[in-house]
Amino acid sequence: MMEIKDLRVFVVEDNFQAMNLVKGMLSDLGISQIYTAKDGGEALTFLGNCDDLLDLVLCDWNLPKLTGLDVLRQVRTVDPDLPFVMITGAADSDSVIAAKTSGVTAYIAKPFSQDELKKKLKLILRILNSRAVAS
Repeated sequence: MMEIKDLRVFVVEDNFQAMNLVKGMLSDLGISQIYTAKDGGEALTFLGNCDDLLDLVLCDWNLPKLTGLDVLRQVRTVDPDLPFVMITGAADSDSVIAAKTSGVTAYIAKPFSQDELKKKLKLILRILNSRAVAS
């Protein structure tokens, strides 16, 4: 069974301080395989080459070039099962509906604590481990 420390996480965040905060939280949880992108275009380039190296995408909603929703929609055309957690500062109902219909796995609202992030990671692990058992 996979554990939190085993996760390979891709963080897409344009804010340098927020990126470092998320990376620090992930590292503190024992995760060492952390990949990053600073905008939607960079994210799609990386995902096009390396999506098989990932277990999870943590993506900010508001990004330059392409939004998090755009990234999510592109990811779903290639990999409908890759867990995708949207990081958002505002979870209005229209945005939530758009992301759900596009296949988002979960949300986490800014600002969030390490404990909140850990809960989301545990949810993702349950999904991944149940798939591993089923296959």
